[in-house]
Formats: sequence, structure tokens, C-alpha cells
Amino acid sequence: MSDTLEPEVKTNPQGDPITSAAPAPSSQSGRKDPHAEAKRQKEVTPQYMFNEAPREREFITGSEAAKEAVRRSNVDLSIAYPITPQSETMQLIGVLYGEGYVKEYYRGEEEYGVMSAIAGGSRAGVRCFTATAGPGTLRGIEPIASWPGHRLPAVAMFTCRVVNAPLAIQPDNIEIAYLLNCGMIVFHAENQQDLFDFIMKGFIISEMNDVTLPVGVCCDGFFVTHARGYCAMQDKGLKLPARQAWRGAVPVLDAENPPARLSRDAPVQKSNFMAYNIHAVWQQEVWAAVERSRKYIDLYMDGLLEAQDVEGAEVILIASGSMAGQCREAIRMCTENGIQAGLIKIRSLRPFPTKELRKLCAKAKLIVVPEFNYVGWLAKDVATAVYGYSKAKIVAGPHVYGGMSMPVEMIYEEIECGLTGKKSATVPSSAIMGTVDPDEVAHFMQNI
Repeated sequence: MSDTLEPEVKTNPQGDPITSAAPAPSSQSGRKDPHAEAKRQKEVTPQYMFNEAPREREFITGSEAAKEAVRRSNVDLSIAYPITPQSETMQLIGVLYGEGYVKEYYRGEEEYGVMSAIAGGSRAGVRCFTATAGPGTLRGIEPIASWPGHRLPAVAMFTCRVVNAPLAIQPDNIEIAYLLNCGMIVFHAENQQDLFDFIMKGFIISEMNDVTLPVGVCCDGFFVTHARGYCAMQDKGLKLPARQAWRGAVPVLDAENPPARLSRDAPVQKSNFMAYNIHAVWQQEVWAAVERSRKYIDLYMDGLLEAQDVEGAEVILIASGSMAGQCREAIRMCTENGIQAGLIKIRSLRPFPTKELRKLCAKAKLIVVPEFNYVGWLAKDVATAVYGYSKAKIVAGPHVYGGMSMPVEMIYEEIECGLTGKKSATVPSSAIMGTVDPDEVAHFMQNI
């Protein structure tokens, strides 16, 4: 009597059973090709896609907006690793893979490996997309920080959340502070529409010959990813042109072209003047490329910032991300109470709109910078930009963090305190730059 053999179960490197979909059936079988719609997509120019193509509004979540942006972006490779609140987004990218809109897709082993694999894909000349959040951002920050130096075009979406500990999954955008100074271009989306537009435009800006840098598209987790909002989208039968890596400033990785500026290059490894000089010059070039992206952000995104009712305003609120929506409500309260207030919404954090802010804030009496984090990274950049160019009192706050939402009344209270001189109940004096005492100014600049 012989034992019955169990059928062999194939597994992937992680030990999971392989459950990948079978190849798309041929038309001869009479069954519908699941990739048919993707195959019929028509390539159009970025100018047509962004400025001319008709759009229809849908009421969707931020995760769905990201999916629809990738559908139209002609993405070659997307690699996923789950972490809340990003997981839903990358699950939906997997759906696109099944439909044929993304050419290659798989789950990485952890964030460090995902970001390293994205680097490999970009070096090989393909268009890459991934997403992460909070602790995942920090786990992958070493390879992410290497992308700009290796001149790797890619788009990464950061669905910002609390960074441990204690353990939490709530919205908080402190992780943006870790991304601002690694050499990548950084956008901050307020809502579902921004997320959709910034991802698509990020691919084109990233791959410009005189830029050739990664783009990080950030949004405030849950407030954007899981909430619904109206998003005007082009027909899903359109897609952006494919990446033409052969036109790039840096040769792609193949058998004849080693990657640019890899640390294995002998001169960079040596502790001598040559190593210092090579690295210093390359850092300058990376940040020069960030600056060169300004003209493309102006072209495709209508500027690095958006100004509302700023002309003649005595109070200016400056915000990025979903905080801009709260500020609009605070401005409405100001109007009801006879205070003339305006809003500057910053779209691009890197490059930063320094010149634009100096011009717009020159006559303001009070600048208030509310944020969804503890450290006040935006206020630091704002104060540095306008210091010496505006006599306005600058309030670095108010702040909420750890997942709390910002009460509109909290913002309005800081406006009242700033105008009347009343002591703030929530913003310490070290986070307020006054207009008269130079010692106050020095104290503020030291403490931001």
C-alpha cells in the first residue's frame, strides 16, 4: 500500500504560497482580456494631460486618488510593503497591476528593502512608484536619502502619521522634517485633488534632464488617505509618455555603465582631499538640481505656493497640507470679526518658495504658522525666509500632534493674541518673533 503524495506547493522567498494570477487569456479563447483597457491607453503630452484634457469629478478617497494618478502615469515598477495608513494605497496599485496598468509589482520584505529595490529599478531606467508612512519612512530613510545623490528619478508617496513611540497610527506630519534636507523634491498635498495632481506631475518633474531627482509627495494620513473629496480627473484612457531614460543626464545601469557616484568609486572611499572635494561638489549639484526644478513646478503646478486674499491683509496664515483647509475656516472667522486675513498655502517644501514669501509678506503685521506636528518645521523655514524682509510678528504655532485635529478656534485665538499682545495660552514666547525688541528676535531665531 503506497502513501498518497501531497501536491507540491510553490512558495515565494518569504515562504508564502504563490498565488499570482495566470497570464491574460488570449482572444482566441473567447474570454475577456483583463488587460484590454490598459492596452488601449493613449499616450499624450504632459501639457495636454495637465492643461487641456477634459476632466470629470468623482468623490473618492485619497488612496483612490493616488491609484488613479498611477493609472495615468505609465508606471513600470511598483513595490509595496504594508504600513497604516498607506496599505490601502499600495493594495489598489496591486489592482492596477492585475489590470495591466502597472507592468511589474510585488511585495518587498520590509521598507529598507523596498526603497533599495526602487533605487535599482530607477537605475535600470524604469519609472518607479512606492509609498510608505511614519515608522516605515524612518526605516527606509537611509536608501531614500541616497536616491538624490545617485540621481534617481522616482515618486514616493508619504502618508504621514505618528512616529513611534508610544505606538500610534494617527495623523502627524513630523516625518516630513526628516525628508526636507536629503536632496529630494518634496510636495505637500492638502486634499485628494492635490494628491492626484502632484503624483502625476511629480513623475514628469522628476525625470526632467536638468533635474533627475526623486519626488516625495506627502499628505496627512487619514485626513486625506481615508477621507473622501471631489477630484477632477482626466479620462482613464489617457496616459503620460513613458520614461525615456536614454535621454537622462545620468546613464542607466547596464553591463557597460556602472551607477553614477556609487560609494565603491575608489576616490570617494579615500579619506583625502579628493574624497571631500568630490562629495562636496556633488552635494552642490544635487541642490542646484532642486533649484532648477522651480521652473517646471511653475509650469506644471502653477507655482510653489497659492495665495488667497493676501493683498492688503494685516494677518497672513501660512500652511501646507491639510492644515490649509483649517486656515480657510479661520480666515472666515476673521472676516466675520472685521480682521483682514489672507492665506498662503505652500505646495512645494523643497524647493522652498523663499522669494515668493518675501514679496507676499512684506507688509503683513502678523504671520501665524499652524502645524500638525510638535517641532514646527514649516515655521522654521518661513521665519528663515522672511527674516529681515518683513516687520511682521511671526507666531510659530499653534501646534497639534499625535493625531489630534486642529480646532479652528485655536488658530483664531492666536490671531487675536498676536494682534492685541495678549499672552498666548498654547504658544510659548520662545516660538514668537516680536517686532520691536531685537533680543526677542534673536531669542526666537535661536529657538526655532
